Amino acid sequence: MLKFARNKVVSVARKDRDTLSIHGILDDDIYGLEVDLCVGIKDLQILSIAGKWNRHTTPECPSAIPYLQEARGFHIDEEIGSKLNKIVGRKGCRHFANILNECCYAAAEAAKVVRWEDAKAARPDLSFEGFLKEEAAGGAQVGDSWPPSDQAGNASPSPPPPHVEVPREERHGSNPFPARPEPSSNGFVIDLHVHTFPASPCSSASADSLIEEARRIGLNGICLTDHNHVWTPEKVEELRQRHGFPIFRGNEITTDQGDMLVFGLERDVRGIIKLQDLRREVLAAGGFLIVAHPFRGFLTFSGEQLGLTPEKAARRPLFQFVDAVEVLNGKVTAKENGFASSVAASLGLPATGGSDAHEVSEVGTYATRFFGEIRTEAELMRALKSKEYVPVAFRRETGVPARENRPAEVQAS
Repeated sequence: MLKFARNKVVSVARKDRDTLSIHGILDDDIYGLEVDLCVGIKDLQILSIAGKWNRHTTPECPSAIPYLQEARGFHIDEEIGSKLNKIVGRKGCRHFANILNECCYAAAEAAKVVRWEDAKAARPDLSFEGFLKEEAAGGAQVGDSWPPSDQAGNASPSPPPPHVEVPREERHGSNPFPARPEPSSNGFVIDLHVHTFPASPCSSASADSLIEEARRIGLNGICLTDHNHVWTPEKVEELRQRHGFPIFRGNEITTDQGDMLVFGLERDVRGIIKLQDLRREVLAAGGFLIVAHPFRGFLTFSGEQLGLTPEKAARRPLFQFVDAVEVLNGKVTAKENGFASSVAASLGLPATGGSDAHEVSEVGTYATRFFGEIRTEAELMRALKSKEYVPVAFRRETGVPARENRPAEVQAS
């Protein structure tokens, strides 16, 4: 059986007294690339950078490598994400920009640990939390926090664009996991996150095969959320009629702050878009925005070592612009899913589940249980905005047997 896997790995080592060495890998069945950079520990300046493509699908990919050099001299601060996406992502390759952003995050966190270890040489009893408070009180250096903090150590996310955001208390309830009676023993369960071939070249499953499997295992519906691809209502209606099964449209869009599952937006967004701009469009369209796998590859170090808590992670600016958090995703670790769940709870944001399926056997691994029947996209939109749903590990919960192995129907190129 054809398998699909996506791996994102970042490692950080201390090269010498003043320098960190960072190595990042982004790899799946479609492409594979690596980056290496050196960053100053004190000022978090990118001193050198190099990259290479191991595998790629288009001849344009290798041409992105020279643009990496334009990131030399950048300081890792609140502007680094937009800078890398503008210089590396737009001119060169969004995949390089993606892994570079992860490397910068890891470098910023590792530098704090290194500075703490240096301080402990003179003060062995100094705790990591105490060290961070002292640094904040003494004036933050460039890149000392991610996101930037004020003098009290509180995050200072970029303000939302005017006339775009509505107060969170009007958008979200205090409990992201509502406890209420279900209309039936199983509720209405939808896999909110699946990818089909050829709309998503990284998938090995046709829409028809995914729908057939969703019906077989007992799901009540699925959402087609291909990468930067807008399904037409006519095509989805054709699939609905052919299979007699609820099918809904979504879109996984790449932003400067990560991947977003978007519902209700008809525009075909290409490349990387600023999350604030996407949020503005989604609100204008009356849509809904879910941050997908928000901590995929982020937990490079243990939370205890970094002093990273859900409350601190919740200060990331992106959470100001989303309606819900995907806390069960089939392409990340249990630890990363658990951390996302804790962050959603600390923010009072609704939580969803989706398989992120790229092959037939994965559909329904995780899903979202709604507390009412959903047959149309308008009903799905109302249900998402109601916050009356919970993420579920559907295959494990139902104990459905695996689909009998069959030859792959499509070949990912």
